[in-house]
Amino acid sequence: MPEGPEIRRAADKLEAAVLNKALTEIWFAFPQLKPFEQTLVGQSIERIETRGKALLLHFSNGLTMYSHNQLYGVWRVVDAGETTDTTRVLRVRLQTADKAILLYSASDIEILNGDQLLKHPFLLRVGPDVLDMTLTAEQVKARLLSARFRRRQFSSLLLDQAFLAGLGNYLRVEILWAVGILAHHNAQSLTPEQLDKLSHALLDIPRFSYNTRGTVDENKHHGAIFSFKVFHRAGEKCERCGAIIEKTMLSSRPFYWCPGCQH
Repeated sequence: MPEGPEIRRAADKLEAAVLNKALTEIWFAFPQLKPFEQTLVGQSIERIETRGKALLLHFSNGLTMYSHNQLYGVWRVVDAGETTDTTRVLRVRLQTADKAILLYSASDIEILNGDQLLKHPFLLRVGPDVLDMTLTAEQVKARLLSARFRRRQFSSLLLDQAFLAGLGNYLRVEILWAVGILAHHNAQSLTPEQLDKLSHALLDIPRFSYNTRGTVDENKHHGAIFSFKVFHRAGEKCERCGAIIEKTMLSSRPFYWCPGCQH
């Protein structure tokens, strides 16, 4: 299932196709959205924001399209006038003179004004996004130590979008390995050094995954490519200590860890 880095890269592709271009054709599948079709023709998408798995398309007239992919939603970029060969159900088509972006299968789609955006229940509930480059490790540390989160075991906390949006299972696994701690710990049980290391890893690893995963940098060799250290590597040797990586289930998700160097 895609996590924050994959969602942000999908948003980047949408921005590259249609950002700041006048919309020439709008189509919504849901009746409640039909009145906005003509309202948005001639407007442009000025920015696409990610909040976990939610995308916010900010239009030049002040309206915002909120969509949440849930389990099956997916965006596609095509040339203007084209569609894709898929069995998925088209929900949204936003077209410019040369490109169109299509949203398939999602059911949670709304058009919001500024006041509605501020009061949206999902956006009020979700935490800051790990790929928001204004978010700092010090702010993350403050969230870890807050009364709301400091007693929560990392096994569940690092999957809770109310803590930090954009984290998911592979990031949970890789972050805890990088810090060298096990998932049953919570923030109040860590040493100051561990807490500082975790606060940085919660941002650094998702951002490194976003910047490098799936790309090859010939000048950096393998060092710049995001690769799993423990995720999906049960039975293999840990590259840090040589112990055998193990697998279990935590919070109903597969969890991988090294018994040799995670404590």
